[in-house]
Amino acid sequence: MTLRYGLWYWPSIQGRGEFIRLPMEAAGIDYVDCARDQGVEALVANLEKHAAKRGSFAPPYLELDGMVIGQVANILLYLGERHQIAPSNMADRLWLNQLQLTMSDMIAEVHDVHHPVDMMAYYEDQKTAALGAADAFRDERMPKFFQHFEQAAASHNGDWLVDHRWTYADTSLFQLVEGLRYMFPKRMASIEADYPRVIAIRDQVAELPGIRAYLKSERRLPFSTEGIFRHYPELDGE
Repeated sequence: MTLRYGLWYWPSIQGRGEFIRLPMEAAGIDYVDCARDQGVEALVANLEKHAAKRGSFAPPYLELDGMVIGQVANILLYLGERHQIAPSNMADRLWLNQLQLTMSDMIAEVHDVHHPVDMMAYYEDQKTAALGAADAFRDERMPKFFQHFEQAAASHNGDWLVDHRWTYADTSLFQLVEGLRYMFPKRMASIEADYPRVIAIRDQVAELPGIRAYLKSERRLPFSTEGIFRHYPELDGE
C-alpha cells in the first residue's frame, strides 16, 4: 500500500517546511502540502486538534493515520528509516541525525540574526541589534558551521555527507547553502571556495532528478523577507 503523508506548514513561505519537502521530492515520496491546499485556518485548526494528545509544538509536522510527527530532525529521522534515505548502519544513522541537529542549531542562529531581541517584533524595531548579530554570524558562526560540515564530508571516501549516496542531510545542506546565498550573497561569494565539499554536495543535490523537477515547479516558492533566510542588504556587510 502506498503511503501518502500530510505535511502541515505555513503555506506562503519555504521556512522549515522546505527541509521536509526537499528529501520527499528527491525520493519521490507521496505527500500533500495540506495548508497550501486548505489554507492557514485549516493549519491552525489541525494543530489545535492534536494539541492535547501528542501534538506538535509548531509546524512543520507530518500526519499519517492519526499519528503526528513534529520537529524537522525527528521527521527526517523517521523518513530516513522508512524510505531508505538514511544509512542502515546504526552508527551512521546517529551521525547523520547529529549532523541534522547541528544544522537545526545553525538555522536557529540564522533566524536570530534578523530577530535578535524579540522574535515577535518587526525587524525594523531591532535593526541596530540585528546589525551586530549579523556581523558576528557572518564572521564567526558561518565559517565554524561550514567547516564542521566540510570535515564531515571529508571524513570518508564517498561524495556525500555520509557514505556513497545522498541522504536527507544532503538535501538540508543544499537548502542551507541556497538560503545563505540569498541572505548573504556577498559573504557567501567570499567564503564558498573554502568549503569545496559542501558546495559540491549542494551541486549534486541540485542535479537529483526529483530536485531538478521540484526547483522548476511552482511548488518551490521563492525566498523572501518573510521566511527564515531574509535578505537585508545592510546585514551583508561591506
